[in-house]
Formats: sequence, structure tokens, C-alpha cells
Amino acid sequence: AYASNQYLASLGFVVLSVNYRLGIGYGYEFHQAAHAGLAGAAEYQDIKAAGEWLQKQSFIDAGKIGIYGGSYGGYLTAMALARDSKLFAAGVDIHGVHDWAGRSSLLTAFADKYEKAPDLEKAIKTAWLSSPVSAVKTWKSPVLIIHGDDDRNVYVHESIDLISRLQKQGVPYETLMIVDDTHHWMNFSNAVTVYAAVAGYFVKQFMK
Repeated sequence: AYASNQYLASLGFVVLSVNYRLGIGYGYEFHQAAHAGLAGAAEYQDIKAAGEWLQKQSFIDAGKIGIYGGSYGGYLTAMALARDSKLFAAGVDIHGVHDWAGRSSLLTAFADKYEKAPDLEKAIKTAWLSSPVSAVKTWKSPVLIIHGDDDRNVYVHESIDLISRLQKQGVPYETLMIVDDTHHWMNFSNAVTVYAAVAGYFVKQFMK
């Protein structure tokens, strides 16, 4: 999303792109971080730390920190809004993962087996607590949710389920469904639409 970040900067936003743990370029331990993903969401600590750093900067309006991302970035966006709405005032979640427990094979791997892994219940609970949907009750910030209806990487039902949960909580949200496209915006015009929507949403939220 380099071009998107440049466009946001051109509109007057300060943009910080976080190379959170699980990324490349910092060695094996950084790339294969302990307690990451469904095993504890350790990488979210890097996103929160970035937001807290921004809050302390003299050139930042601490009440107008937004967050956006696609795929894993969408997951981390949802985590930020669910866990730390006081820090992140608005966000755009683009085809993010929202429920690790439902997405993984944890719920089905031992369904028809008499013997189960001794730590299965712990693993399921950890996966759930590592998911944005587990913290929806503390989600207050407005969000734009974007998804392609032919996504083969993160099925669209993840966003539909999240929307249903947000509705019950009374969280303000908007949606943008990209019709007949996948996880990777195979149609270039759809990519333009998506990132224009990201910028438009933040302008509306923060530059009224």
C-alpha cells in the first residue's frame, strides 16, 4: 500500500507504516515470533506501541489516530479497534481475519476422534482471545469494512460475521463490497476504488 500511504501523506496525514513482528528482514526470531497469530497475537503489541508513540509526538493530534490495513493488516486493524478504541479513533479493515478459532482446524480436527490433544481446549481459548471478535464489547471506534465477494484467502463471511457483531454493539460502521474480485484486486480499477475509499473515509472522520 505504498502508493496509498503516499496519497494519504499528500492530503496532510502523518503516515506510519509498521513492520510488526512476523515480517521479514530482522532474522528468524522476528519472522517466527513466539505467541503470534492464533497463539497469542503477540504482533499486535507492535501496532499498539506504534500508536502510543504517535500519541506522544508534538505534531500529532492524539485524538485523531486512525489505522488501516488489508488481509493481516485488516486483522491487526480490527484488533486495534476492538482492544484499544481509546487509542485508535477510526479504522479501515480490508478483508481482515476476525476469528482465528473458527478459521483454523482447531474446532474440527478432533471432532470425530475419541482421543483429543491434551491442550486442545487451551489452544481453542487462546485462538479465540487472539481474535478481534473476542473483544467486540470494547470496540467503540467507527470502521469501514471492505471485502471482495470472491475472496479465496479470507472468505467474505468473516466480515459479514463481524458486521453482525458490530451491529449488536451499536458500533458505527460502513461497508464496501467489491463484486466479482478476489483477495488481490485482480481488476486494477477495484484497487483504485478501495484505496480511494480508505482516504475518503479518513478525510470524513478526521478533516471535517
